[in-house]
Amino acid sequence: DLKKLEAFKHRTFNATDLLYFVEFFKYHYSRHHSLESAFTQWGSSVEEMLNGFYHYFFSLEYVPYRTRKHIASPEKNSTCKRLNMFLRWMVRKDDKGVDFGIWSSIAPSGLITPIDLHVARVARRYGLLERTSTDWKAALELTAALRRLDKNDPVKYDFALFALGVVEKM
Repeated sequence: DLKKLEAFKHRTFNATDLLYFVEFFKYHYSRHHSLESAFTQWGSSVEEMLNGFYHYFFSLEYVPYRTRKHIASPEKNSTCKRLNMFLRWMVRKDDKGVDFGIWSSIAPSGLITPIDLHVARVARRYGLLERTSTDWKAALELTAALRRLDKNDPVKYDFALFALGVVEKM
């Protein structure tokens, strides 16, 4: 019963947004068994997948304008931090339980580092990022730098960069 969701609110995400997400998932899962295909059907690079997912997610007949702010896209020069983090969790497999690794059609080597202002600041400090804007191009630049450390799994350093930023704030 979706009526129970009409009072939902979390920060900038409200019932309108939640109900659209539910509608999208209902649509997608009526045609596919996994959310993985919502990304992988759009290309082989993560950039193509994220752009395709954005357009697919907002392809239903009624899309609340306000909901568009909750899904990022490289086309809009966003870092796509949340989506890149989600892909990291779903694609990478580690024995510590942080990353689930339940999707197999995306290689960890193709993932893009989740980046925000704090991670970008730390990356600049350690010479991993020269770009002054924190945008999609910065995410690609940081990932390329981390790929020089491990071409098969560059995003494994994401948490270390995040943690360095937290420690530096203390």
